[in-house]
Amino acid sequence: MQAQQNPPGHYAHVNGLKLYYEIHGTGKPLVLLHGGGSTITTTFGTILPALAQKHRVIAIELQAHGHTADIDRPMTFTQDADDVAALLEQLHIDKANIMGFSNGGTTALQIAIRHPKRVNKLVLASALYKRSGMIPGFFEGMQHASIEQMPQPLKDAFIKINPDPKALMAMFNRDASRMVNFKDIPDSDIKGIQSQVLVLNGYTDVILPEHALELARTLPHAQLAILPAGHCDYLGEICSPEKDGPLPASVTTMIETFLSK
Repeated sequence: MQAQQNPPGHYAHVNGLKLYYEIHGTGKPLVLLHGGGSTITTTFGTILPALAQKHRVIAIELQAHGHTADIDRPMTFTQDADDVAALLEQLHIDKANIMGFSNGGTTALQIAIRHPKRVNKLVLASALYKRSGMIPGFFEGMQHASIEQMPQPLKDAFIKINPDPKALMAMFNRDASRMVNFKDIPDSDIKGIQSQVLVLNGYTDVILPEHALELARTLPHAQLAILPAGHCDYLGEICSPEKDGPLPASVTTMIETFLSK
C-alpha cells in the first residue's frame, strides 16, 4: 500500500528555512526522516500508511530535498537535527519517537545527542556514525560521484516535485559533499544517548552489518535486527526491487512492537 497521492503538506519557518512536513494519522507522535537524495514518499511510501494507523506521523523533507528548497547556509546533520527540534517546538510536541533511514538515521542520532529531551524512542534504519561503517570504496567513489549515478527513481521523484534541474543538482551536490566530509560521531556522544533504540540494518547493506552491531553495542539501551536485505529493501523504499514483498510489512510490525512497549 502506498502513501496517498496528495498528502496534507505544511510549511514551517525554522532557522531561516521553509521546512516542508506532512502529518498523517493520530496518536503518539512519530517523526520520519528520509534518506539522502530522497523524499517522504520515496523512502517511506510503502510503510507510512501502516505507521499512520497507530501514530501521529510527522514526515519531514529536510533542507534541499523534495518540497524544502535549499538556502545559503551549510547543510549538516547537526543543522538538520536543529531544524527538526525547532519544528517540534512549533508544533508543541515536547517528546516524540523518531525514525530515520540512512542519512535520516544519522540526523536522528544528532537529535538524540543535541536535543535529548525531545526524544522518546529511536528507530535507526541503516544509520551511519563512523566512516569505517561503509562498504569499502564508498568514500573514494563519492569524491567522483556524478548526477548520472543517482538512481533514476529518486531523480524522477524530485523532478515531479520541483522541475528545476538546478535544484536537483544542488541537492545532489549537497548530499555528495556532506558524505565526502563526513566525520565520525564520537563514541562518548553515542554512549550518552539514554533513549531506547531499535537498530535496523540489511545484511547486504551499504552500511556494514558489523557497523550496526557496533552502534547497537555502543548505545546504552539498544536492540538490533540484521535483515536479509540490501540498503533500501526492508522498508520498501522506491529503489527496492521488492516493494510489495513481505519484508516491509514484517519490519513495520517489528517497529510497532518496539514502539508500543
